[in-house]
Amino acid sequence: MDFENFATTVYPFLELEQFHKSYYKLLDSFAQGRVKRLIITMPPQHGKSVGASTLLPAYMLGLNPDLRVAIASYSASLASKFNRRVQRIIESDEYGEIFPDTTIKRGNKGSSYIRTADEVEIIGHHGSLISVGREGSLTGNRVDCFILDDLYKDAMEANSPIVRENCREWYTSVVRTRMHNASQEIMVFTRWHEHDLIGTIRSLEKVIDLEEWQQLDNVPADTWVALNFEALKVGKATEIDPRSVGQSLWESQHSASLLASKRRLDPQKFECLYQGNPSTPEGLLYGNGFMTYQQLPKEIVRYGNYTDTADMGDDYLCSLCYAVDSDGVIYITDAVYSREPMEVTEKLVSQMINNSKTRVATVESNNGGRGFARVLQQLCPTVRIEWFHQSDNKEARILSNSATVLHSIRMPQGWNLQWSELYNHLTTYRRLFSSNRWHDAADVVTGIVEHQSGSHIRKVKFIGR
Repeated sequence: MDFENFATTVYPFLELEQFHKSYYKLLDSFAQGRVKRLIITMPPQHGKSVGASTLLPAYMLGLNPDLRVAIASYSASLASKFNRRVQRIIESDEYGEIFPDTTIKRGNKGSSYIRTADEVEIIGHHGSLISVGREGSLTGNRVDCFILDDLYKDAMEANSPIVRENCREWYTSVVRTRMHNASQEIMVFTRWHEHDLIGTIRSLEKVIDLEEWQQLDNVPADTWVALNFEALKVGKATEIDPRSVGQSLWESQHSASLLASKRRLDPQKFECLYQGNPSTPEGLLYGNGFMTYQQLPKEIVRYGNYTDTADMGDDYLCSLCYAVDSDGVIYITDAVYSREPMEVTEKLVSQMINNSKTRVATVESNNGGRGFARVLQQLCPTVRIEWFHQSDNKEARILSNSATVLHSIRMPQGWNLQWSELYNHLTTYRRLFSSNRWHDAADVVTGIVEHQSGSHIRKVKFIGR
């Protein structure tokens, strides 16, 4: 019996979505010993603890009654709750039919075997289940399998350097010292901070990001397998997670519209909790530093548009219309920010430009920009379309112009609602260039301030020349 069948037998009320099935298949690979070190990140209220900290220990103790399992969480009381749930499963008739050799002490008398809320032993075997809170002691206990479930209670804890360091110290001095060559460990977290324990592991040890099941073949014992379930799909479809971009993980419980509203309220926290993509405020390039405006001033001297086409299949096309006043302040007036194919974005951008007062539009691209510009010229006959090849270093450009961007550019009030993805990608963009998945929005606001300074002129080419 595999893990999914076990789970639905002992918990017949479970309703498994596609991501649950992938999750349980990975947990089964862990239980069978194919994976020694596993990291799973998942949004809150999506069933990660039911799978990893309740059903998995019972399943593994059924497969091997001599296994010594430990569950750790941010508090001893929460870890004990998981322990009691596991005990109730082992006591059930359904479990007894599947694993008759795995039994625990019943009642308060008649057996020398331990059974408390924090520790239970398997009768007739060497196996046991121990629960411990973060920074708790495990003196003298050898552990064959460690399950670490949410070692940080909330953002306040995760944002505390002291708590993070204490957690890291406890992990190295307690968890790792209780393990041996054949031990396994699994971390199931909702991310709060980029320098949490998972962030530390990723920076110091070998990690494979799982996209195909065949990656589980012959994983080295010292290598972590990691899987992140995004609440809203943003990456490419994979064998593990075949969703299309924008689809929610669990639509019937946490719809895409509900998740989008949560993202608008706090995009940085949403990236941490729901997307598994944490960033710290001190590491953000722009943050919430963009100034806003209610209406355009009367002294507008020119209108323009700047477009960066999608260079790669996963990139966004970013096209911003703007107005410039007599003091050089730039007001963003409209935007297209999309990963739709070129035949769709050509129409969206041309419609936006034709509905604006733009007279000169600039297209930046290293791949396909000239073709995109030619189509725009056909669709926008009254606008002068220019294109140029951007050869300067993108990282240097974005970082060196960041202060000018915040000083010069104004966004319309409510832009977080009007262009939520654009808002999200700009306000969560990080100073550490390699930490960012997409640079398209940052590249365009940088290009606009460069354009206004005239640094692009030597590169410009016009359609028809």
